[in-house]
Amino acid sequence: MNTINNIHYRPMQPEDFAAVLQLGNLVHGEGYLTPELLQQYFERGLAQQQNASFVAYAEAQLVGFRLAFAAGQWQLDQWCSPQLWPVPPEKVAYFKCNTVSPAQQGGGIGGQLLQLSIQALQQQGAIAGLAHLWQQSPGNAAVKYFSRHGGVLIKEHPDKWRAESLAGYACVRCGFDCHCSAAEMILLFPVQS
Repeated sequence: MNTINNIHYRPMQPEDFAAVLQLGNLVHGEGYLTPELLQQYFERGLAQQQNASFVAYAEAQLVGFRLAFAAGQWQLDQWCSPQLWPVPPEKVAYFKCNTVSPAQQGGGIGGQLLQLSIQALQQQGAIAGLAHLWQQSPGNAAVKYFSRHGGVLIKEHPDKWRAESLAGYACVRCGFDCHCSAAEMILLFPVQS
């Protein structure tokens, strides 16, 4: 377990699921995570005896989490543009979401969770990570955050989460008819020595 500024970081485990579900749905909207989805996401992050998903706790309170999928353990879909990626798709991991408690945002927790996931994903064999960032986040903070860490815009995708919202996900901005756009971004991992 890593401890930085009284925040404890460690790989996510099933005993974290209840707190992850609660925080994820609070920040992203009801229905963003379900127990079934979280179990699938957790399993997609496991490879080469490494777990790419991490949690952050302040004392006994979950204050953040990062869900990440190992390269080759996630599906390319219509929101992906592999022909525009600078690396082979089979070497690209996926950053599903980075979530920090509203009271703790801006304190570096998200960046530390990202760095821990990158280290694990590299040990699994990935050389880059893809993410779909919420462009309607307040002040476009999600895109700005990922850009600060080296993420590069590949393509913009209108209505990325609309199908999920029509199926029961309540977007925190649009409700059950989401028209938010996603920025497809790629982050090349530093070369390991």
